[in-house]
Formats: sequence, structure tokens, C-alpha cells
Amino acid sequence: MLPGRLLAPAPGWTTTCDVVVVGSGIAGLTAALRLKDRVGRVLVVTKDVLNAGSTQWAQGGIAAALGPGDTPEQHERDTLVAGAGACDEEAVRVLVTDGPAAVRELIGLGTNFDHDSAGDLSLTREGGHRRDRIAHAGGDATGAEIQRALIAAVQAAPEIEVIEHALAVDLLLDAKGAVAGLTLHVMGEGQRDGVGGVQARAVVLASGGLGQVFSQTTNPAVATGDGTALALRAGAVVRDLEFVQFHPTVMYLGPDSRGQQPLISEAVRGEGGFLVDFEGNRFMQGVHELADLAPRDVVAKAITRRMHETGHPHMWLDARHLGLDFWEKRFPNILATCRHYGVDPVTDLIPVAPACHYASGGVATDLWGRTSVPGLYATGEVACSGVHGANRLASNSLLEGLVFSRRISDVLPDELPVQRIPAPDRRTPGLVSGDLRDSLEALMTERVGVLRSAAGLAEAGERLEELAAHTTDQADQAAWELTNLLTISIAMCQAAALREETRGSHWRDDFPERDDEHFAGHLDSVLVRGRVEVGFQPAPQTDPSLAAT
Repeated sequence: MLPGRLLAPAPGWTTTCDVVVVGSGIAGLTAALRLKDRVGRVLVVTKDVLNAGSTQWAQGGIAAALGPGDTPEQHERDTLVAGAGACDEEAVRVLVTDGPAAVRELIGLGTNFDHDSAGDLSLTREGGHRRDRIAHAGGDATGAEIQRALIAAVQAAPEIEVIEHALAVDLLLDAKGAVAGLTLHVMGEGQRDGVGGVQARAVVLASGGLGQVFSQTTNPAVATGDGTALALRAGAVVRDLEFVQFHPTVMYLGPDSRGQQPLISEAVRGEGGFLVDFEGNRFMQGVHELADLAPRDVVAKAITRRMHETGHPHMWLDARHLGLDFWEKRFPNILATCRHYGVDPVTDLIPVAPACHYASGGVATDLWGRTSVPGLYATGEVACSGVHGANRLASNSLLEGLVFSRRISDVLPDELPVQRIPAPDRRTPGLVSGDLRDSLEALMTERVGVLRSAAGLAEAGERLEELAAHTTDQADQAAWELTNLLTISIAMCQAAALREETRGSHWRDDFPERDDEHFAGHLDSVLVRGRVEVGFQPAPQTDPSLAAT
């Protein structure tokens, strides 16, 4: 049994606002900046400091049809192909149509993207893209530059209040199950230390991903899926959790390495790098028409297969031919990271292996960011807008947060109700011991990772239920995070077991083929009386001319 809410002390302080935004990446700060002039008071709460989320780690860039000869229609087609028949086509059309203007608005805010010698925006290519449409900054520091510009704008806006070091615990709901605010735990000094309550007319979830479910991930330590779990406990529909993207080229640091791992951007392959095995064979040749620039699920599967065939724990990325000058200009941060770990990519092969990177699923939303819970909106990685399908196209993540946060800001002000009154919370409280985190991550990596099977998923399901029985009454951050991770893990495992096919980032070795007859649709999860229930929702068939990846 999973708790209906997290066990926590009663709020020791309260505050009010019109809209509270949970998260401080591109999605959250964009929403806050665009709402500040249309609602009375905006509060941004973030689990660490403002720049500690996933946005700052984005290396490759942001995708949009900005270059000569490129069109939103071409971007749409590449996105649909990568999504392997699970994208919502209308959502993709919104993404690619609104994308160019959204990026230009980001530039107008002060984001300094790289330009070529002629002064034009410098664009590159990544896996799954058939055009150069990735705008980047600082070579490989795009996320950090975007984050810098957004934070500067937020800090210059007196209408926006920020609370850092604040873990979102649970939503406050009224008697009809609509949002009335949320509870926070603030780690720090002063009046707002400890658990507090925020009464708000609406909540925008922009809390990021869930990568810490697995032992190795590119996600920062704060990515424990708090927003997704919080939404489930509030009764929201969570969609397609089985579609977890494993980035194919994460630097391999050894079998005992845990937590956030160094990402080797897909842009390195976009600039000419290529994968080889221990014998020097370019094994992506013949696997896909785009070879080393195939969509991420294709590359991750090819690397994993080669690892299994050869018994080696990783493969190699060869980008030595790019030369020192190119590395220093285009990928200065990746170069420094590799050298920090004793690898010089100018002269050495880079050891790489897949690791958890991005949740394509999340809290189900419509085209305006609305969830199934009145007053709750979601945007960015925590949301499932339908644009990514079974496998996110490279560099579409920053764009999704940007585009759909803008859309939320277009409708939310007109939909704000009067402040709802929080009702007595009758959901069953509980916590699972935070000491179980290593066991949970190891189990999810082994049984619900890149390669899945019915037997492995069944074993994972049983062991996850056993972990859920290790309850505790010690309410602290470790227990709150572990309970969130466990809630998500159970939902993910059940969805992965139900989807008996291989599609995009979901790979079943016992069902190796894509099955459009039975699985062309979404898997929706809800939490009902402590149990996750997963149901299939058929979706309109994607354009049949888009081949499976």
C-alpha cells in the first residue's frame, strides 16, 4: 500500500499567493515571468537554489525551425518519427509551430546563443534531426546560459517571490478535490523554516524529472520525481511512465558509480563523432539510415546489444579527429569534464554507456497544460503533453518547457477561481524508510532499465511491494524523497509490464516487435486507495507513412 499523502508535521507557517510555480528550470521560470503581469502575486518554490535543476545541465541546445530551408513541418515529421507512433500529433504541431517565436522571445530576454562568422544564429544537428536546427550557447553550455538569462529576469521582477531549498510535500485540496495550494518543507533559517502551507488559486508543476529512480542518470540529485508523485497522490492522471529515455552516450565511470553521471552530448556525434566497439568497428553502420545520428532509442539499444554480445561494460565514442581547437571552442565543458576523469577526447576514446536521461511520460495535460485536477497545471519534464511519444527527439525538451509554459500563461489568468478553502485532508498518511534508496535504485536499474522482460518486471513488482512495507514515522527529506521514488517506480513497473511490445525507449526482449494493433495509445496511471491502477487509452493512429524506429 502506498500513502495517500506524505506523513509530515502540521504547517508551522502559512502564506498566500495567486499562483505558485513549483520548479525553477526553463519551464517554471518562463511560466512565472509570463504570469507576473497578469496575476496578482506569483510565488516560485524550488527544491535547491534557482539554478540547481536539469535546465543548466542541457548541453546540446534547443531545437526549432530557425535555419534557411527548414520548416515547422520538417521538425514535426522528425519529432513524430522519433516518437515511434506514440506522439499526439496536435501537440507536436503546437510545439514546432510555436517554437521559433518562443526561442526568439528567449533571445529577446537576453539569452546569448552562439552565432557564426556572418552573424547568423549557429545551428547544429543531433540524433533524429534531418536539418541543422539546434541553437546552442557557449558551445556546450546552452542550458546554463538560458538559466542565467531567466534567473536575471526573475530577480529583476518584484512581482515574483522565490523560496529556495523548498521541497513540495503535497497539494492542498478543497472538499471537491480541486487545488487550494500546497505544503512545503523549507530547509533553512528564519520564519519559514520547516513545514509550511501556501494557499494559492492555482499551482503550476514544473518540477522536472525522475532520473534518481535509477542508479545511473544524467539528472541532478534533485530529480526525485516529487511533482509526479505529488500529482498522483492528489488524484491526477499520470501518463506513459514506461517511456523513460536512456541517453546512449553517458560517460562510463565504472561499475560502482552512482547518481548523476557526465553526459556526452549528442551534439558531439552531430559534429562528426562516431561510436565504435572494442575492435574499432563502427557498429551503427547499417543499423539505421542515420547511423550514429539515429534517434536515441535506436542508439541506446545498439550500444546495449553490443555490450551484451561482447561482455564489455561500455562502448567507445571516437571524436579525436575533431582536433583540439574545435574541442576547445565547441565543447569546452565536455572537454574539461572528460579530462577531470582522466580521459582526453582529443587523443583518447571516450567510454560511454546508456544511462537514464529523460522521462517522456508524466502528469497528463491538455494542449494548455491543464491536468485532470482542477487548478493544477503541469509543464516541462514533469508533464506529458504528448509531444515526445515513446522517445523524445533530441533538444525538444527545452522547447517543450518554453512553449507549453507560454501556453499556460495564456489561459491560466482567465481561469483563476476565487481562493478555494483547503478541506481536512482525509488521505491516509505514510512514509517509507529513506534507508532503502540504494536498494530501490539497484532494483529499478536491473529490472526496469534499458532492457525489460515479463519475468524481470514481475520480480520488480513483488520487491517494490516489499519495500513499501518498510514504513517509518520519521518525517524527513530522505523518507519523503524515497516515498516519491517508490510511488513512481511502482507505477512505472506496472505500465512497463502492461505494454507487451517494444516501442521507442520501452524495450521488451520478450516482445521485441512494435504492436500498433494493441498498443497504439497511452497507459494512464492513477492512485486509488493506496494502489496504482493502470489503464489503456487508445489514441488516433499516427500517420502510417512514419516508419517505426
